[in-house]
Amino acid sequence: THTRCSSLCEDDAGYLDVAVSELKHPPPQLSPMPEGLTSHQVVRRHILGSIIQSEQSYLESLRRILQEYQRPLMEADPRILSPRKIRPIFYRMREITQCHSMFQIALASRVAEWDSSEKIGDLFVASFSKSMVLDVYSEYVNNFTNAMALIKKACMSKPAFLEFLKKKQSSSVDRITLYGLMVKPIQRFPQFILLLQDMLKNTPKGHVDRLPLQLALTELETLAEKLNEQKRVADQIAETQQLARSVGDRLLSKQLNSEQGSLVLCETLVETVYGERGQVLKSKERKVFLFDDVLICANINVKGPPDISSLVPVGPKYTMKWSAPLQQVQVVEVGQEGCQSKDTLFQQSGVKRASGKAFLGPPRLYQELQELQHDLSVVEEVTLLVGTLQGMYQNLNTTVAQDWCLALQRLIRIKEEQLQSANKCRLRLQVPGRPDKSGRPVSFMVVLNTPSPLSKISWVNRLHLAKIAQREENSAGWLCGQDEGKAVAPFSCPLLPCNTLNQYSSCLLQLEAALHNPVHCALLGFSAASTSLPQGYFWVAGGEGSNGQIEIFSLNRPMPRTVKSLQVGSTVRCLEYVPEPSPTEEAEVGGHTAPSGMGANICVGLDDGRVLAYGSVDTAAQCLRTLRNPEGCPVLCLKHAARFLFAGLRNGSLMVYGRSDSGKVPPGLLGRGEPVRTLLALDDSVWASCGNSVTVVDISGLGTQTFEVHPDPMISVAHMACAGGGVWMAFSEGSSIRLFHTETLELLQEINVSTRSTLLNTGQKSMRVTSLLICQGLLWVGTAQGLIITLPVPKLEGIPKITGKGMVSLNAHCGPVDFLVATSSGLSPELLKRDSVGDGPDSAFGGEDRSDTSSQESLQQSYQGEGRGKGRGVLLQYKLRSTSGLPGRPLTALGDEASDSSLESLEHSVEDGSIYELSDDPEMWVRGRPSERDGARRDRVISAAVISGGKGFRRLKEGAAAGTRTGGEGLENILMVWQLPLTV
Repeated sequence: THTRCSSLCEDDAGYLDVAVSELKHPPPQLSPMPEGLTSHQVVRRHILGSIIQSEQSYLESLRRILQEYQRPLMEADPRILSPRKIRPIFYRMREITQCHSMFQIALASRVAEWDSSEKIGDLFVASFSKSMVLDVYSEYVNNFTNAMALIKKACMSKPAFLEFLKKKQSSSVDRITLYGLMVKPIQRFPQFILLLQDMLKNTPKGHVDRLPLQLALTELETLAEKLNEQKRVADQIAETQQLARSVGDRLLSKQLNSEQGSLVLCETLVETVYGERGQVLKSKERKVFLFDDVLICANINVKGPPDISSLVPVGPKYTMKWSAPLQQVQVVEVGQEGCQSKDTLFQQSGVKRASGKAFLGPPRLYQELQELQHDLSVVEEVTLLVGTLQGMYQNLNTTVAQDWCLALQRLIRIKEEQLQSANKCRLRLQVPGRPDKSGRPVSFMVVLNTPSPLSKISWVNRLHLAKIAQREENSAGWLCGQDEGKAVAPFSCPLLPCNTLNQYSSCLLQLEAALHNPVHCALLGFSAASTSLPQGYFWVAGGEGSNGQIEIFSLNRPMPRTVKSLQVGSTVRCLEYVPEPSPTEEAEVGGHTAPSGMGANICVGLDDGRVLAYGSVDTAAQCLRTLRNPEGCPVLCLKHAARFLFAGLRNGSLMVYGRSDSGKVPPGLLGRGEPVRTLLALDDSVWASCGNSVTVVDISGLGTQTFEVHPDPMISVAHMACAGGGVWMAFSEGSSIRLFHTETLELLQEINVSTRSTLLNTGQKSMRVTSLLICQGLLWVGTAQGLIITLPVPKLEGIPKITGKGMVSLNAHCGPVDFLVATSSGLSPELLKRDSVGDGPDSAFGGEDRSDTSSQESLQQSYQGEGRGKGRGVLLQYKLRSTSGLPGRPLTALGDEASDSSLESLEHSVEDGSIYELSDDPEMWVRGRPSERDGARRDRVISAAVISGGKGFRRLKEGAAAGTRTGGEGLENILMVWQLPLTV
């Protein structure tokens, strides 16, 4: 610490102290609003006023820190603190103030001419794209945690300093503390981003300020992300250091100090201990630390005088409660304890239990569920015996006995839903303990309450991914150019979730296309949804000559598996997912329903000119319609936009299909003779590549605009990917990719991806891009050498410019990367409601698997029609008879209003047997009851993965031309799946 303080005290070269006079440079002031402005101009003026006001307030806060705190402390006589301690506290504050003083001068000049220019985006780019701004703010952010620690220490050791801070706060008008002022630089750029986002929304297309605003958002988001990451790392190191001091195990303490950058997640959770009958015995806050290889739980000891904690955050001290290797920690949901070893002795919160099971809490609900399941099995046996009766009895017949079964099943369903609701904020961990005297392994169950369902989802997902990151293929899975060829921390990179990639191989002769068919399943369990791949199906197609083939994989398990193969009479060139039509499209179609129906379709473009429209896999994936073009020209690409399906042909034509017509070629639409190799759909246009040019097709009127994207006429556009306000393009030759603005069509950036792979010896001088994808802030580039490169791009409305050197995957194909496909699915908001009831039963809570039919049979039976009782998994309905003559509590499928008042949403008629629908095969989806709210739902949690396809698989080593090859020396087609952390 002394060395750090000494280095901070030194004067830094390169920063000039520039005095800014308010007399020479008055603050910006907006002139009165002129008449005749449009609504957009009025709103933009108001937003500009907010920018002026917020910047003046921010600059005033910076000056207060220097004039009311730093200067009095430096000039105090007698000294309150030594200058050696004062300078590190206010490190880089003077330079930040100077940056914004200069920005305010430029802002005043721009505001003065606003009515004539109405342009401000370029000012932000010029002011905050300088490396000096990033350096100054980075050094301030990196020092912030240290500065707060110095203030805290000085308050405890120097009463005069504590009294000084109290007086300054009490005498200020707003009563803001020094901490409240010093945290403002950390919050400044997110505030700028919000203001410029509002400005961009109210800037119409074609406006002179639109592109500069997008570029400004790009610069600010890049700057904010870098600062946020530096702040996160600094806080993480401070937390880890504090924890390491409390660890009694010297080996573990040394490990924590040496791996301070390996903290994945830490949060304050509430540990709850239950008694024999399910009552809460005690609960206490714990700090839980998830590192990349160990999980640590610590007691929180917050010590510090209240007067100090009111001025500066007083960090807690920790006492380690337990730690466990990550691979031995298991997330256990209610109903899953049966899979645990019978030889393991369970404890709960350190208290041994005589039974081999632990109450996994809430125990009362789980015990009641077990009792109901036992009673159901007994009643089912009784029902069979009642069916053998020879006589006729009023209240003892098969119909009444079957109604008992229905009633018990309804009670089980309600109990399962109560358990699922309770599970949403309870994280149950099975943690290994020390073996007992006989040598048997001992595990104890820890029940931790999370602040919200989102928090539990995040914990389950991060625990799952942290384990995956330790596998051989993920430890040193990527190389980063910024780290001089060093491997990046595994968890910060996309991860391969499966060990054996050969299981993804298909028997296709040549891969041509792939897509993700998203399907939402309401029956997916809470934890399963947090750890599994994006749900749905993955279609892979290709072939040679007349041997066209489609392989369909289910992604509903950690290990994808083939569920169906389709044979077509020609090579498949492209695939496109067409979602269900919106109500507006249905109204436009009217009574003329398209032959393909109004559901989601997968369209397949063939070499013989046909376009086949298939139904989704959950409707048996049948071919519903065939579209043709007049000349039978090969279909090279398909793209759905608005209510049309665009098909690019080899002869240069662009077919446009509606849902109810057979397709047409609008006059003058392309027809340049060069193949249409790729299509890209934007909000109101479709981009079609023809040779070295791209034609922008307006969807509303089908008007066109063509611009050249490469000077060489022999080179054609092969791939396009869009994010924000830019489109990246890759070409048929060369390793360069280019970025174009979506509105002005200007060339904004050009990158040579071969320079990103210099850490690896590819064995070839040139590199060719074979696939392109943008997913969650990364531009994925597949190459002919089998390498996959990721480059960082902004995620907001700005321009997706490359902002870093990127990474190269050490897991590669042996041949060209034929495709890169993003798969994503959202968790239903119903899973995120603390007290809501889920959409369907979760097999994790049912305790048994009732399936005995194949997945394909289940799939077909579930869609045989609306008739009730057809197919396994849907119980027959029965009319109720009087059971008043029976002793005991009335048992009826209608339910008990008094006990079920909290579940009023579960009201069903006696005839509604669909509430008992079960999935016959977890690998397949079964349609649940439609909900009127589904259309209005917005997913808050996004699961994403990227799938690449190519020949073979190999592990690369730094400086090596090739790694270990698998899959028959690259002869087999291999799919690699990269899982990304949940976006919460």
